[in-house]
This record gives sequence, C-alpha cells and structure tokens, in this order.
Amino acid sequence: QVQLVESGGDSAQPGGSLTLTCVASGLTFSQFSMSWYRQIPGKEREFVASMTTAVDRPTYGESVKGRFTISRNDAMSTVWLQMNDLKAEDTALYQCRAWGGRVWEDYWGQGTQVTVSS
Repeated sequence: QVQLVESGGDSAQPGGSLTLTCVASGLTFSQFSMSWYRQIPGKEREFVASMTTAVDRPTYGESVKGRFTISRNDAMSTVWLQMNDLKAEDTALYQCRAWGGRVWEDYWGQGTQVTVSS
C-alpha cells in the first residue's frame, strides 16, 4: 500500500520560512517523479514544484520561483519543500505527489496546511 505523508505545515508570518516534508512508503521511490502542489478552496490545484529524479534540475511554478526549493533523498524516500519569503497568497493546503514508475502510477498525499498571515 502506497502512502505519502506530508508534515511541516504551520502558521507563519509574511517573510517567514517553512519546510514541508513528504515521506513515501510502499513504492520504489527512486523510480518516481516527486512534486508539490497546493490547493486553495474554490480554486484549481496549482503546481508548485517538481523533481523528476535526484539529479535532474527541478521545475517550479511561476509564483514560487526564487522563493521555494524542492529537494529529495531517495535513500530516505523523502522529498522536501523549503519555502522562504512567504506571502499571504502562499496560504493553501500543500500536497505531495508521486508519479511515474515502471508502470505509470499516480499517488497523492492528504496534504499539510500552510497559513501565512500577520
């Protein structure tokens, strides 16, 4: 059974930083691309960041470029999202996604809430 468990969501002030963690189990982590998305109620899910493999260059959504950094450790089956210079518009439920694999599969975590306010 595949599980993606996110943690690290919290309340933060504008300009602050948070680090989100997603730990995967039940899959061969190195074979999957790992991504972060965010969801605001009433809006479409937004792409945040993605890392195909541990050595590939990450990709980022326009709204987070230069502020957020995605990283992964295949031995730990973990992906992180370092979020700096947080803004109120970063408030959302952040979800981890594992996709790809030998037989294309797609898994999502339940999410972790980030709230940015003064």
